[in-house]
Amino acid sequence: MFQFVKQAVVTTTSSAVRCSLLTTIGGRTASQRAVHTKRIRVPPPVKPRNDAHLKITPFGWVLLAIPATTFGLGCWQVHRKQWKEELIRNLETRMRLEARPIPEDLTELDDMEYQKVTVRGHFLHDQELHLGPRALIQDGDSKTAGGLFSQKETSIGYLVITPFKLEGRDDTILINRGWVPKRYLDPATRPEGQPRGTIALEGVVRLPENRPQFTPNQRGAIFMYRDVPRMAEIRRTSPYFLDATAAATVPHGPVGGQTRVTLRNEHLSYIMTWFSLSGFTAWLWVRQVVRGKSF
Repeated sequence: MFQFVKQAVVTTTSSAVRCSLLTTIGGRTASQRAVHTKRIRVPPPVKPRNDAHLKITPFGWVLLAIPATTFGLGCWQVHRKQWKEELIRNLETRMRLEARPIPEDLTELDDMEYQKVTVRGHFLHDQELHLGPRALIQDGDSKTAGGLFSQKETSIGYLVITPFKLEGRDDTILINRGWVPKRYLDPATRPEGQPRGTIALEGVVRLPENRPQFTPNQRGAIFMYRDVPRMAEIRRTSPYFLDATAAATVPHGPVGGQTRVTLRNEHLSYIMTWFSLSGFTAWLWVRQVVRGKSF
């Protein structure tokens, strides 16, 4: 009997110990599983932001006007370059055309700028006008044809504008005879250079010149720019103007050939400047405003 009770107690104790161990092991295992599960938990995927533009402040958008404006100026200079090159080609083509007699209808001259025409008549030297100051345009041997001045005098002078009465017609036009140094501005200082009688000459048709900004009006018989209507009004001539060619130069007289046939064409440098500035400021804008990097 005693032996049976002892065996039962041992069996009960062993079962209790076994249950306690299993509970402990089971708890540890559950805890460890929870910890393990917590450690390997994968965070939810982060969606890439596609609204980066929302970070740009209104001031940032205002700064964008700098590269946009300079890019527009570069495009405008491309257009101006094409226009200037076409203008130069047309000018050179007209200057190479053979001279034709001045038309009977002088209004045709309005569409003939830079074309050469031939005229015949005589000068009205007592009604001479002057345009300047101007520097001498060196055209072949014209610079020394008059024999009136030295190299030092070529930097400042005036153009001699003289009314010209057309032969066999009632029309009188204005002709730019050419350039004289300042000390020969008075016609009395160059009597040998004032041809008399009927002469024939060749001239280049020129249209009136727009008044440059801040340029004053004429002072007496001296004009600051080619104001053909005003010149014609003062001398009571038709409002048409010719530049005498270099062949019209006479000894001791004004030097002809003062038509400027070259035009400044610096638009390529302007194009490079504006586009370079646009690219540089665009890079600065992206770095500073979009990426938020400071210097």
